[in-house]
Amino acid sequence: MSKFAATLAIAGALLSGSATAEPAKPTVVLVHGAFADSSSWNGVTEILQKDGYRVVAAANPLRSVTNDAAYVSDVVGSIEGPVVLVGHSYGGTVISAAANGHDNVKSLVYVAAFAPQAGETTAGLAGKFPGGTLGAALAAPVKLADGGVDLYIDQAKFREQFAHDVPAEQTALMAAGQRPITEAALNEQTGKPAWTSLPSWFIYGDGDKNIPAKALGFMADRAGSKRTVVIEGGSHVVMVSQPQKVADIIEEAAQ
Repeated sequence: MSKFAATLAIAGALLSGSATAEPAKPTVVLVHGAFADSSSWNGVTEILQKDGYRVVAAANPLRSVTNDAAYVSDVVGSIEGPVVLVGHSYGGTVISAAANGHDNVKSLVYVAAFAPQAGETTAGLAGKFPGGTLGAALAAPVKLADGGVDLYIDQAKFREQFAHDVPAEQTALMAAGQRPITEAALNEQTGKPAWTSLPSWFIYGDGDKNIPAKALGFMADRAGSKRTVVIEGGSHVVMVSQPQKVADIIEEAAQ
């Protein structure tokens, strides 16, 4: 083969390779819920980044569904390319609203999360089935200047209520750094959810004490979950105690 022919062959191979190159992976936007913060996603983030995903762990304000969803919507709107939107707990309520109007959001993942229908509230769904014990674990409300109240979990009850499958040393730090949510946010009615038009995946633990497993299963079935993973004995923070399993289902939703 002449040098010219060999050069053409190499160039053709390179062009062929670039034409069949895999598309860029979507950005994963992680939205924490009440009594947590963005660091609750650290274990999941580490796995996703190692696997080549860009990750944004958004700081959910936890002030109201309307304002929180608007903030996350702005984050999503700043991202070029496809997005997988992931919510934990109340963060599920937020992503259900925040994804609306964004063509780049390709899928939703609910991690021990609420997936409300239009007109429902987070608090109402939490009490729809028996088994939740959050109310008895809350500390005295913090009164706010605007007349509202912030809710925290009593630090002494935090591990048993929120994260019984996480080491005590770690839950002590989580309890001290927990982000409060307003009572108003938990009782705000929601609009049309994005899960009615986008594919969704669900993962949760059957030992969840914040949201009863029956409620989580009900919401997953209603949303037409593509796949639902139930972690035996898992607490409300399966993204902390089982980051690999949570990362796996996020990557499945990203395909």
